[in-house]
Amino acid sequence: MRGAVPRLSLALLAAESGARLCAIIHYLVRGQLGWFGLTIACLVPGYAAQLLSILWFRADGRSPGCWLLALHLLQLGLWKRYWDVLRLETGGGAGEVLAQLGDVCVLRLLEALLQTLPHLLLQAYVVVAVDPAGFIPGVSAGLSLLSLAWALVSYSHFTCLLRPGHLSPPAAVILCLLLWRTGMLSTRVLALVLFARLYSFWVFAVAGVHWLLMSFWLVAQQTDIVAQPCHWRLFNCLLGAVYIFCYINVRPGPSKTRVAVFYAVSTWNILYCTWM
Repeated sequence: MRGAVPRLSLALLAAESGARLCAIIHYLVRGQLGWFGLTIACLVPGYAAQLLSILWFRADGRSPGCWLLALHLLQLGLWKRYWDVLRLETGGGAGEVLAQLGDVCVLRLLEALLQTLPHLLLQAYVVVAVDPAGFIPGVSAGLSLLSLAWALVSYSHFTCLLRPGHLSPPAAVILCLLLWRTGMLSTRVLALVLFARLYSFWVFAVAGVHWLLMSFWLVAQQTDIVAQPCHWRLFNCLLGAVYIFCYINVRPGPSKTRVAVFYAVSTWNILYCTWM
């Protein structure tokens, strides 16, 4: 199963990128320049992951040449990293493969949260509120949802590999994780999209309240994953925004209580958005 994870990740990344390109062309051909511009804008945050990838290449002692910079400029840097992982699996050491896999899993999760998630929200809103019969936006939204869920699952898979004595989870466990993440994300996205359709910009107020609650909750937990105070505050704020949609465990030890609190707040938010 370990070798199948990067292959499936690369396949989903390619499918998502192809569907996004089709959506961009779809809006351009139909003259829907507003949706075209917003879809293009969703690409911009993804350059944060590409920049971090270049910095990590430098930290590993691999000075990026012009071709590598061009790949990252075209947002193909993670494709290159997945290709490196697949190449190392045939002739590299286990430690080197794990290190490369960890880098690309973290970078892919960051790119999915910064780029795939906004694109998913945008295309879901188009399908629900603007063009219910839109096939291309619907396919793009579906692949974005699956790709985002798989990015979360592949990150969880990597953290399992890091634990002493833990092997790669079986395929059944991976499938259950994927179904859980997909269901959680789809309900959150659908609730916010339906609320936005009915109450327009008031959705930002609801999401803002949820973001503040989650950020304060993270601060109260005193997470020590980031040492510097300014970076620690920024990390909690960013993770609080992520918690609007999904839960990511950033603290060692049992997490049952934290998961229960997260789902209690999320369930209230979903019910409020759908019944208001």
